[in-house]
Amino acid sequence: MVTSASTTSVPRLVIAAPASGTGKTTVATGLMRAFADAGLAVSPHKVGPDYIDPGYHALATGRPGRNLDAFLCGPERIGPLFLHGAAGAQLAVIEGVMGLFDGASGRGELASTAHVAKLLRAPVVLVVDASSQSRSVAALVHGFASWDPEVRVAGVILNKVGSDRHEALLREALGGAGVPVLGALRRAADVDTPSRHLGLVPVAERRAEALDAVAAQAARVREGCDLDALLALARSAPPVPGPAWSPEAEPVPGPRPVIAVAGGPAFTFSYAEHTELLTAAGADVVPFDPLRDEKLPPDTAGLVIGGGFPEMYAPELSANEPLREAVSAFAATGGPVAAECAGLLYLSRSLDGRPMCGVLPGEARMSPRLTLGYREAVALSDTPLAAAGTRLRGHEFHRTVVEPGAGPAPAWGFTAPERRVEGYAAGGVHASYLHVHWAGAPGLAARLVRAAARA
Repeated sequence: MVTSASTTSVPRLVIAAPASGTGKTTVATGLMRAFADAGLAVSPHKVGPDYIDPGYHALATGRPGRNLDAFLCGPERIGPLFLHGAAGAQLAVIEGVMGLFDGASGRGELASTAHVAKLLRAPVVLVVDASSQSRSVAALVHGFASWDPEVRVAGVILNKVGSDRHEALLREALGGAGVPVLGALRRAADVDTPSRHLGLVPVAERRAEALDAVAAQAARVREGCDLDALLALARSAPPVPGPAWSPEAEPVPGPRPVIAVAGGPAFTFSYAEHTELLTAAGADVVPFDPLRDEKLPPDTAGLVIGGGFPEMYAPELSANEPLREAVSAFAATGGPVAAECAGLLYLSRSLDGRPMCGVLPGEARMSPRLTLGYREAVALSDTPLAAAGTRLRGHEFHRTVVEPGAGPAPAWGFTAPERRVEGYAAGGVHASYLHVHWAGAPGLAARLVRAAARA
């Protein structure tokens, strides 16, 4: 829902790029930390459904990393969600996704960085990989700056610059492009973050190293960027239209049910709004770590097992037999369980041949094929998470398969971009590969809390 909000504008910048792989995450995270180190309260945001980058953003700023996804949540909620996340901040830095104009496949600008920038009326700073060009950079920047007059490309940060001579050539070329150069960063290996099959390695798996990397990114940004000019640009943004989003809901009557939420290094994928929605609906949210905890939290009445990397921790998850048995026993009572992607794998019989919880009949394994993309779905069965007929938008992102891919009562029927059924709806369990942003699907969190209260 949304509530009234102050008309005070939040200074903000969108950090975008011509394409993936240019270093915008490094630059955005470095800017967040540099401004935070300067004493500003910085609100971090990420365009799109990414779960990993916001972890680095949170490390850089000390505030929750939040996503702005116009496909999952609807364009009308982007401004309200931004204002909610940026409440009390003196600056917001919004990292883009893919190339500036790349959005949901076949849907024009929807969910692109450019789309979100327009919805927020935010100036865009373009991060350009200058490692293999000189004068051509001017044509590239001119093209991006002039492509859509409603997108204000107001500055450039040159990344991976080779030398002082190289920088001079780039600045000379851009002198007539009409877009000021706000930074030039040299190539550096110490700011890189390791990647694997689904992107960067999450902060939860390498916190000490991540802290060092973020500090190095900030130092590089302080050395190479005009922070005063960037802050002045951010302060030039007009007020964001629309009131702030709020997770407020009518809480369930009676004692607050405990909803246990899986966390730790194996289950790191979650949107900050999910916990807020569960709490607002009347639940006590208690985290637990399936790698280490041998019991569910006391008085658990509902269970949420979100996304992450259980495939990287299959031996440890399997070895924690007491917790696997506790999860299985809870599901056997009909207690409400909402599982997404990694949660689906954990509830299966096995993962890469190692025993898991056995709540579902599927066998899970790694796959060479990446499944990635937005989905439109309809709930095919009544579950504690969604009523049959509920329509929403979600996202798939995995390199695993579960066979069979759907139970006798599937969780979802996908209607676009292709038609198929997927997931499991059995007893109190709703398990699927589909990631859903609950802020864009009103009622899911409250329905789960009501089911937990009844349990």
